[in-house]
Amino acid sequence: MRLVVISGRSGSGKSSALHVLEDLGFYCIDNLPIGLLDDLVMETHHEERLAKVAVSVDARNLAHTFEQIQEVLHSLPKEEYQLDVVYLDAADDVLLQRFSATRRKHPLTSDSVSLAEAIEKEKALLDPIVNIADLTLDTTSMSVHELRSLIKKRVADKTDDDIAILFESFGFKYGIPKDADYVFDVRNLPNPYWDPQLRQYTGQDQEIQDFLSSKEEVQKMKTDIANFVGNWLPAFIDANRSYMTIAIGCTGGQHRSVFVAERLTEQFRQLFANVQVRHRELGFIE
Repeated sequence: MRLVVISGRSGSGKSSALHVLEDLGFYCIDNLPIGLLDDLVMETHHEERLAKVAVSVDARNLAHTFEQIQEVLHSLPKEEYQLDVVYLDAADDVLLQRFSATRRKHPLTSDSVSLAEAIEKEKALLDPIVNIADLTLDTTSMSVHELRSLIKKRVADKTDDDIAILFESFGFKYGIPKDADYVFDVRNLPNPYWDPQLRQYTGQDQEIQDFLSSKEEVQKMKTDIANFVGNWLPAFIDANRSYMTIAIGCTGGQHRSVFVAERLTEQFRQLFANVQVRHRELGFIE
């Protein structure tokens, strides 16, 4: 059986993630009470349609029962269940904007609790589950399309013995990705931005690829990152790690980081079945 538990702060995209899995054949339950999770797991023994199940867990269910969900999740027999805990989050100001735009009511707001206070309170309630999450996604800069694509490729398409790897390019001036497991800085490499004839292109364009491919230090940096990741991935796999996010950053996330992330993705796709690339500042995922 495949069981995916999705949690995160309201407005971070839990419903969108659940809808993707439902479209892909998962039996989905939104806002399942924690006390019923164990019963649902037992029911899977008798229902063929429950071979793939996804449930979302709301902060209201964790206020007094976190120890219970921790116990339920850890008590699942690993030889019978493949469990993935996915945690979604976004920056406070983005969550505020999303609620203001949709005019939805936050589940923790009341006459005495403002929206901003509810968002902060929800973070405190959900913080413990971050520690047991297999995959954390920061949806601050993601479109709904990007989130749907990530959930499909990283979660739904992952097999039992697979590790899902994401190489993500980004610009340091826009902040480091919160969900990165490793962050590599390539700002010391030659920058095509300073060539007026190259500035308009990105690391996906042939002009930038030709420029950076000709630089010995770029090739050495790519090789060093690949060797580091390749040397340590087996240890993470042995420790039952199911997801890895490797972030590659340059100044603006347009040229060097995009190029290096693309090249690393090409290399690791020859070794692993589930490898994606995302260019945060370009709004691109493949």
